Amino acid sequence: MVLTKCGLLVDRAETLARLYAHHRDWTVVEEKWIEERFDERSTRGSSKGIYRALSSRFKTAGSKLPSIVQLPSILDQCETVRDKAQVLYFYLLEDDPLVKYTVHRYVDRLQESGVDGLGFEQETLERLLSEFHYEDGSEFDYAESTTRRWGEGLRSVLRDIGVLDTQQTLQGQIPNLGSTPLLVASGYSWESQGDDWLSQPTGWLYLFQSDQYWDSLAERVSDDPNWEASGIHGELRLQPVDDTYGWAEPWEGEV
Repeated sequence: MVLTKCGLLVDRAETLARLYAHHRDWTVVEEKWIEERFDERSTRGSSKGIYRALSSRFKTAGSKLPSIVQLPSILDQCETVRDKAQVLYFYLLEDDPLVKYTVHRYVDRLQESGVDGLGFEQETLERLLSEFHYEDGSEFDYAESTTRRWGEGLRSVLRDIGVLDTQQTLQGQIPNLGSTPLLVASGYSWESQGDDWLSQPTGWLYLFQSDQYWDSLAERVSDDPNWEASGIHGELRLQPVDDTYGWAEPWEGEV
């Protein structure tokens, strides 16, 4: 239930990514993170907790996402904090099966009911969580207070990425996508699905982009020099020109 502790923590996640890109050794990174209090936490215990949560997301990220040594360069290309949050959100999804399950359920609701399906009331969340099962067959079974904090954590993530507007808002909206998170979401879709990714673009859906926006998103991607468009039997195909995330150099800088 790590989400109850931290959410996305954009600034700290960015610092951690830079530390790793600089040192390329998680043992060294952990030592420096805790000793130098990069997260500005007052105790070693809380500092370790944040480190474990954020480093887990980076360590479990596979080839579908940019490598951690590229991530600081990608975050440097983001124009807003929200852009950075939308990029970091994918690392949370890949690490946390409960968050991914919940997002999947809301993607289904978005496709069935449009934006009206994006209601994030605690009661709705708890109803969805009650249907969740882990791979070993065990169910979601946490105390009411923990479940409530989990819901608050998820809503904080949704505010960070632009789905929820304010602290009080429970009804979601379609967030605007910046150029950099759009490239990451498209790369994620390509890596997940291959040539036919445009028929059901996973990365766009995870960022709550309903199908009415797909044509304009595809046009934006096709205008990027790192992607090429082609037509087969009248059907648009989009794919990276070279490596999916080759547009991001490994970062080399001082933290």
